[in-house]
Amino acid sequence: MKLAAEEYSRFAHVLGGLAEEEWRAPTSCPGWTVRDMAGHTLGMAELASSLPEMARQQIRASRAAKRSGRPQIDELTDLQVRKHQHLSVPELVAAVDRIGPKAAAGRRRRPALMRARTIVDRGPDGATPERWTVGFLVDTILTRDPWMHRSDIAQALGRPMELTRGHDGVLVTDVVAEWGMRHGRPYSLTLTGPAGGHWSSGTNGEAISLDAEEFCRILSGRAHGTGLMATFVPF
Repeated sequence: MKLAAEEYSRFAHVLGGLAEEEWRAPTSCPGWTVRDMAGHTLGMAELASSLPEMARQQIRASRAAKRSGRPQIDELTDLQVRKHQHLSVPELVAAVDRIGPKAAAGRRRRPALMRARTIVDRGPDGATPERWTVGFLVDTILTRDPWMHRSDIAQALGRPMELTRGHDGVLVTDVVAEWGMRHGRPYSLTLTGPAGGHWSSGTNGEAISLDAEEFCRILSGRAHGTGLMATFVPF
């Protein structure tokens, strides 16, 4: 969980440096401002920090989904945003800073039996569900989620995302491996920037070159991709 702990820390650091007006900036997630995104990320970290909190959030989201007919994940994220709307900006930043180590520790403690359970994700369009293990959610998705939202905030504010090879490069390498596994075809991939590198598989495959952050944003569905770049990877 070293990668997770570092990502939570980096997300908190970004929030701590925001000016008052930047909290109101719209993001690439429809209907969400930077503040909304911070509230969701705090809520998801709280969910990760303990089993009772995970159960509370999931029960509330399930009940809300039955009433509204909306997907449970949408109700969950909305609940997380609303839960933290009453916090002042300093309180919100402090809460995000405090929860990071607890979330990483809570994820580390998830028992093997729980990790082996399967859950259904509805997919990028809501119509292509796929099965994940809880272990994949806990170990991988819950780190990719704040990473991508850190990118969302950087994009919303028109500033570069802080990227390093030792942290972000590890996450990107994992995304590349999953992307290659999902499409299963030959490729030659060059990603630029501090988190980039070169990867290839097979021969005579599609040659792709672009920025590492943009690569991840496309695969997440935040931008349009063609060819092998149309392959979805969950964040």
